[in-house]
Amino acid sequence: MHVSILTREYPPTIYGGAGVHVAQLVPQLRKLVDVDVQCMGEPRPSAVAHKEDYPPNANAALRVFGADLAMVASLEADTNLVHSHTWYANLGGHLSGLFASIPHVVTAHSLEPLRPWKKDQLGGGYELSSWAERTAFQGASAVIGVSSAMAADILHWYPELDPDKVHVVRNGIDVEEFYPDAAHDYCDKIGMDLDRPTVAFVGRITRQKGLVHLVRAAREFDKGTQLVLLASSPDTPEIAQQFSTAIEELRAIMGDDLIWVEEMAPRAAVRQVYSHATVFACPSIYEPLGIVNLEAMACEASVVASAVGGIPEVVDDGVTGSLVAYDPDQENDASYIADFEHRFAEQVNELTRNPARAEAFGKAGRQRCIDHFSWAKIAQQTVDVYNHAIEYYAAHGRQLASGTH
Repeated sequence: MHVSILTREYPPTIYGGAGVHVAQLVPQLRKLVDVDVQCMGEPRPSAVAHKEDYPPNANAALRVFGADLAMVASLEADTNLVHSHTWYANLGGHLSGLFASIPHVVTAHSLEPLRPWKKDQLGGGYELSSWAERTAFQGASAVIGVSSAMAADILHWYPELDPDKVHVVRNGIDVEEFYPDAAHDYCDKIGMDLDRPTVAFVGRITRQKGLVHLVRAAREFDKGTQLVLLASSPDTPEIAQQFSTAIEELRAIMGDDLIWVEEMAPRAAVRQVYSHATVFACPSIYEPLGIVNLEAMACEASVVASAVGGIPEVVDDGVTGSLVAYDPDQENDASYIADFEHRFAEQVNELTRNPARAEAFGKAGRQRCIDHFSWAKIAQQTVDVYNHAIEYYAAHGRQLASGTH
């Protein structure tokens, strides 16, 4: 079987969980099937890359579509199946399937209907990204959700889909890359005191990641607790301003106990921060699964996370960390949000006050990663979906092509 993987992100350019997923999945898939990769951005030896530069000066979504068309044109003649990741590549996968009369498999790492704030980021491009996602899902022979919660969301927001073509293949973690690392030169460099309780966050500055909620919650952290934020790449100027204001207010309370690293840190440096943190904080308001929690758990950090999306399928509440209830439907209720931030701070303080418990959570978390989230197992599950997709396409290809199935 020859599979073409279509993705926006691919090493060395990775900025999110979808890119990590593809980078880790492809080497394992190559042990099972023949794989080529098409991505976006600058040329690289490991994949065929397509620049997002056409039409020039157009909306960003339109330029993504230009790269998608280039992917279709570059499809190898012997390809048996195309597998796209995120809306950025979904249109390329959909058109490749039509053009070559082969099955298209989609892995959904998030859903556009659940990220309405992207209207501010993409403008009219949000309508285009939403259309591309829906069209690709409708025409696909298989749609993979990275958690059971994600699969349920797919069927909720796209009720026209045949449930038989929706599958669950969870994200994974490379426990040989993420492990308890005794090195601390990077921690020393950023001023992290290893002898004091530390709460760490790693991620982009977006509404989805809930970072502003963490910064506000930190006002209630016990005195002497450090907060280390490896946070960069704000989605919009408005989010950047909101975050900066919250940081300034927190700095007045925490002083040097607040460490904010604005540049994207190397993965080895991130591993050190995970390894020496007492608690890893994940206050996301939307998270299909959350690879970042797996990374922290693999490094034996305890986790405090919001109980949204697929996070409860990763963080075992009371065993590897603590979950904090969050209701997205109340995001505009200021009193509810303040209560969420208070409850989040309480769970963090519970662990920083009990380092033995935090350590036990961390060790259990690493073992959970080893037992349930290996990439070899995930690659085999993905190939199983490929085989199902080929059978599904053989039975329903005509309807898929016409958009009636």
